[in-house]
Amino acid sequence: MTTPRARNDRLRLAVEEAGLTYDQFAVDVRHIAAEAGGTLRTNQSAVSHWVAGRPPTSATCAYIAEALSRRLGRHITPAAFGWQVPGHGDGPDARLGLGIGPDPVDTVRRIGEADINRRKILTGAAYSVAAAALPLGFAQAAEAQTRATGGSGRMVGEGDIEAVRSMLKAFTASDERQGGLHGRSAVVQYLRTDVADLTRARFAKESVRGDALTAAAAFAFLAGWKAYDAGEHGLAQRYYLQSLGLTREADNPLHEAWVLRIMAHNGMDIARPEHTLDLADAALSLAANRAEPGMLSMFVVCRARALAVAGRGPEAVAEVRRAQDLAIRGEDDVRPYWLTLSGAPRAAVASHSAKVFRALKDHPNAAKQYASAGRSYGSADQGGLSRITALSLASLGKEQAAQGHLEEACASWDKALVRFGGVYSDRAVKQVGSIRRQLTVFERRGVAVAAELDDRARSWQLAHA
Repeated sequence: MTTPRARNDRLRLAVEEAGLTYDQFAVDVRHIAAEAGGTLRTNQSAVSHWVAGRPPTSATCAYIAEALSRRLGRHITPAAFGWQVPGHGDGPDARLGLGIGPDPVDTVRRIGEADINRRKILTGAAYSVAAAALPLGFAQAAEAQTRATGGSGRMVGEGDIEAVRSMLKAFTASDERQGGLHGRSAVVQYLRTDVADLTRARFAKESVRGDALTAAAAFAFLAGWKAYDAGEHGLAQRYYLQSLGLTREADNPLHEAWVLRIMAHNGMDIARPEHTLDLADAALSLAANRAEPGMLSMFVVCRARALAVAGRGPEAVAEVRRAQDLAIRGEDDVRPYWLTLSGAPRAAVASHSAKVFRALKDHPNAAKQYASAGRSYGSADQGGLSRITALSLASLGKEQAAQGHLEEACASWDKALVRFGGVYSDRAVKQVGSIRRQLTVFERRGVAVAAELDDRARSWQLAHA
C-alpha cells in the first residue's frame, strides 16, 4: 500500500502570498532556470504536484526558492518548504559568496574551487535579487571589515604586484579576442593560488598590501566577467561581491565604484533591474570626485542606462549627452590597469548609449550608437576587440531590422559573423541564435542574401556548440 504524501501547505501559502496563479509561478521558475543556464518545462501541473507533496529536483528547489524570494522581498531557502537539498539549504555552502564577509580571499578560493570542479551548486546558481542589494549597504558602511595585516611567508614588493598585473593584462586580452569560455580555468586557478597567496604574504609597506588586494579584486572581477560571458550569472554575482570586498579592504574607492558599476550593468543585462539604479548612483557618487573625465563618462552612462530601464527617458538622454562630452574630454586620460576590460571610454559610452536608446525604443539612435561602438572597438588602436565588436555589430543589425532596413541588417550580421570566428562565449551563441531566427523571417520576405547568411550562421553554431 502506497503511503500518501503530505501536502506542502508552506509552498501553497507562499505562492498565494505572492499573489500568483500556479501557471504564473511556473513561468517565474522557468525564467530563473533560464538565467542560470538551465532548461525547465515546468507548468501548472508541476506546481500542483509540488504542492501535493511531490518534491522537485535539487536544482529546481533552488529556482523555486529564488522565485519566491524575488516576489516576497525576503530571502527564502528550500528548507522553508521542507526540502533538504545538499548545498541549497542552510548549510555552509548554501550562501557561499552571496555576502561580503571579513575574509573575501578565503571565499574567493572556495568559489574558485567550486568553479573549476564545475559544482552545480554554483555553476547552476540563479542570480539573487536579494544579494544584489547587499553592496548598497556595504558601500555606505562607516567602517571596512579589515583583517589583521600581518601575513606569513615571503616578503612581497612592487615587482611581485607588477607581475600579477601583467598576467591580468594578458588574460584580459585573450578574453576579448577568444571570449570568456577561453582560458577560463587558467584564470580561476591563477586567482585561487598565486593571487590569493600574494595577499597572504608579508609587505614592507601598507600601500603594497593595498596594491596586492586591488590586484586580487581585479582578478576576481575578471573571473566574474568570464562567468557572466558563459551565462552563469549567479556565479558571476558571487565573484563580483568578493571583488567588492577585496577592493574595499584595499581602501580603493574608485575601484569599488567600478565593481558597483558592473553589478548594475549585470542586473540590467539579465532583466533584473530591481536595484540597478541604486547601484549606478552609488558607483557614480564614489567616482564623482576621484575619476578623470574619461573614466567618469562610463559611470555616467551606466546611470543613464539605469534611468532608461526605470522609465525615466528624458533624464536618461540628458545623462547620455553628459557621458559623451566627458568621454571626448577624457580621450587622452591615463586609465588604471584594471579598467582595460571595457576598452576606451568613447567606445564604451557608445555601446551603453545604444542600450539606453534601445530601452527607450529609439531604434535610429540605438543603431547610430551601435555603429559607432563597432567602429571604435574594431579599430586598430583598440586592438580589434573581436567579441565586443561582433556583439555591437549583431545588435546594430537588430536595430536596422527593427526599422525595416533588411539588407543593411544582413550586411551588419555578415560582419558580425566574421568577428565571431574563434570567439567562445555564451553571449555570442545567443546572438547568433537570434540572428538565425530573424533570418528565417527575412527568407520568407525574399531577402536574397538571407539564405546564404543563415548557412554561415548555422556552420558557426556547429563549430561553437
